[in-house]
Amino acid sequence: MVVEAATIVADGLDLFAEKVEKGIEAENNSGLFELVEKLKNEDKYEMIKDVLVPENYNLIVTPKEIDDLIENMKDVVARGINFSM
Repeated sequence: MVVEAATIVADGLDLFAEKVEKGIEAENNSGLFELVEKLKNEDKYEMIKDVLVPENYNLIVTPKEIDDLIENMKDVVARGINFSM
């Protein structure tokens, strides 16, 4: 699985908004509620990407074992090509 940093941040903001919204319902704070609604309704991914890309922070996140997976797949593909000849 390969994920952009902007996707992780957008998903994190969704989780944050849900937690804040639950707290807002308990306190009935309308200004903060409007901010949370704005975060939920706007295209967060594009906003975050617009901020991260110019600063070269929109990195691609991969699992720790990606090097081993690629090495194994290289061997599988090479053997498949060799057997086909």
